[in-house]
Amino acid sequence: MPQNPEPFDPDTLTYNDAGLIPAIAQDAGSGEVLMMAWMNRAAILRTLQTGKVTYWSRSRQAFWVKGETSGHHQALVEMRVDCDRDCLLMQVHQTGPACHTGRRSCFYTGVSEAGEEELMQPM
Repeated sequence: MPQNPEPFDPDTLTYNDAGLIPAIAQDAGSGEVLMMAWMNRAAILRTLQTGKVTYWSRSRQAFWVKGETSGHHQALVEMRVDCDRDCLLMQVHQTGPACHTGRRSCFYTGVSEAGEEELMQPM
C-alpha cells in the first residue's frame, strides 16, 4: 500500500439506477470467489468503518451485515475498486460457509454446453 494513499470518496464510484454497486467477496487467503452481493454508499462506509462486510439487501431494503444471524462472518481484509469504478472486490476472512445454501461459495454450479453440474456439496 502507498505510504500516502489518496482519500477515498465513495461518490466517485458508478452506481446503478437504484444507487447500488456489485461487490464480490473473495477469500483473502485462497483467492476463491465466495459470493456477489450489492452495496450502496452507506454500506461501503459502514464496511470501512467497522471491518465487518455490510451489504444492502434488495429484498428487505435494509443493511445486511454478513454473519449477523448465521454466524458466518466476513471480516474485511482489503476493499478494491475496478478500473471502471463500477464494481468492488472485498477480500475477506470468511467464517463458515459464504452461501445461504451452506456451501463455501455461492458459485457451486458449473455450466457447459452439455448442461449444469453441481460442483460443491454443502459444508
